[in-house]
Amino acid sequence: MRYEPTAPGTGPRATPADHHWLRLACELATLCPPSRTAFSVGAVVVAADGTELARGYSREGDDPVVHAEEAALAKIGANDPRLASATVYSSLEPCARRASRPAPCARLILDAGVRRVVTAWREPDTFVTAADGNGLLAAHGADVVVLPEYAERAKAPNKHLLS
Repeated sequence: MRYEPTAPGTGPRATPADHHWLRLACELATLCPPSRTAFSVGAVVVAADGTELARGYSREGDDPVVHAEEAALAKIGANDPRLASATVYSSLEPCARRASRPAPCARLILDAGVRRVVTAWREPDTFVTAADGNGLLAAHGADVVVLPEYAERAKAPNKHLLS
């Protein structure tokens, strides 16, 4: 069963800062080396006080299979107490399943202690059928905010995969 955002005004609410950080995550996705087998995604981890903790994008550095959320979280100490109240901003819904690593990004986010995620675009069934990272996050107590007004920005660096 796929995660469906709650009706406006009934679920986790977006803040003005969410728009700034999600816009940045979408911009980071444009830095990804293009791929025919993976989406270009950007992610930013932000502490509750508004401090940027880390950012990342798909295929960043020398790892051709690193995902954006994974790249960003790897730059933060695993025991950083700010993670418990941080927000992960991702241009694409964090993956719930993946072939290239044992843990999908939704699990990495939960294991890091993050309990708030803001995304722009739901993962299409291009590479994984019935992807539902938002559902996995919500089922484990994370607040998930979807800002669909940023979906076109998130899709832009992935146009070659969507035709």
